[in-house]
Order: sequence, then C-alpha cells, then structure tokens
Amino acid sequence: MGTERTPELRTTEFASVFDAIADTPAEAENLKVRSRLMVAISERIDEFGWSQRVAAGNLGVTQPRISDLKNGKLSRFSIDVLVNLATQVGLTVQVKVVKTELADDPTPASSADADGAASCVRR
Repeated sequence: MGTERTPELRTTEFASVFDAIADTPAEAENLKVRSRLMVAISERIDEFGWSQRVAAGNLGVTQPRISDLKNGKLSRFSIDVLVNLATQVGLTVQVKVVKTELADDPTPASSADADGAASCVRR
C-alpha cells in the first residue's frame, strides 16, 4: 500500500465578496455600488420608521419592490432606479472616480477609495 496524497487546496483572497462572485471587475464595481445604495436607502426607510407598505406608497413602488430592496436582491435594481429612490428618501449620491491599476498598464495608479465608487449623503 502506498501513501495517499491529499490534493493541495489553493485559496484566493478577494477584496470583497463581489470581487469573488463577479465575472469581471466592472461587474464587481456595479454590484458594490448597487449594494451600497440599497443599504443606504434601507437604513433611511428604517430611520423614518416606515413599514414596507408605507415606504412603497411614499416612494411610488409596490410593497414587494421594497421587500426586494430590504432583502438585498441586487439583480432586481439598476443604479438609475436606486439613485432615484435615494433622492426620494433625502439622500444625495456622490460619485468618486479613481484610477486603478490595469494588468496591461505599467503606470502606477492612485490608491482606490476605501468607501468605494459611490456614497450616499443625507440632505
């Protein structure tokens, strides 16, 4: 009998879960922006003390749509829709564009913002 070899496991580290699940860096950025917007809108709804039904009425959407928002169903919301909802709950969206290092680009890039590409600010 020979000794059995256990296959070597390799691990890969990612900056965020979105970097791990997205097929491209662009898709990961889109997921990050939508996620941040959804969290900010959801927190604002909570601050107002609105039920999902009240939030739906105040925002001109259906209650199931608010449920999708509260449950983080990213695929059901575009950035455009989320920006519109954010403004309706008194948030201003600010966009920060920064250079990132490309695999083919030998020039050094500026460091990425830890807060990401978009943030929401209360008005």
